[in-house]
Amino acid sequence: MREAVNLAGIVLKSSPVGEYDRRLVILTRERGKLTAFARGAKRPGNALMAASRPFVFGNFRMYEGRDAYSLASAEVKNYFTEIAADMEAACYGSYFLEFADYYGRENVDGTELLWLLYQSLRALLKPALPNTLVQLVFELRAMAANGEYTIHPPKPVSDSAAYAWEFIISSPLESLYTFVLKEEVQRELRECVGLNKRKFVDREFKSLEILREVAAHAPLL
Repeated sequence: MREAVNLAGIVLKSSPVGEYDRRLVILTRERGKLTAFARGAKRPGNALMAASRPFVFGNFRMYEGRDAYSLASAEVKNYFTEIAADMEAACYGSYFLEFADYYGRENVDGTELLWLLYQSLRALLKPALPNTLVQLVFELRAMAANGEYTIHPPKPVSDSAAYAWEFIISSPLESLYTFVLKEEVQRELRECVGLNKRKFVDREFKSLEILREVAAHAPLL
């Protein structure tokens, strides 16, 4: 039997398989996005049940198989239960997980995308930060991490919006969510991020459609 590997990550997806198992998609720091099976995770009282949910962040002990991993145990660092309890935050968080799933790749270093996702989920829990701004920061930095961005905004904008754009692209991840923008500046940034998404992102996100409906009071998501 192969030796177990210990990987830090966040559960992006969890779906039932058979009567008792769950299939997980996990974004890991060491090996990028991978698929893992949690055997017996649907059985009441099973030790893997709590760790086999979206948003769970922690250290996962797994055995590598031919096509997927088998989850042996998990040391959960954060369940993000506060996000799950808030409908709007849950919609934003689900969109972030889906966006990370889109950009995640197998057998690559997933450090930047993982920590961006983690910091963005934490930012959703900060009352002083508008969720709409957290979304823009996450989208732009995720595209930048994948090399799909323009160094400067793709259309003429105010100095404040241009500075925000460059700050989001180049700042350390721990500094990303340390500012707020005036409404008109955020509107400019939203237009520019939207242009980037239309240029570089070639798919629609189901969770974004739900988010638009739930957060209809926040225009032009």
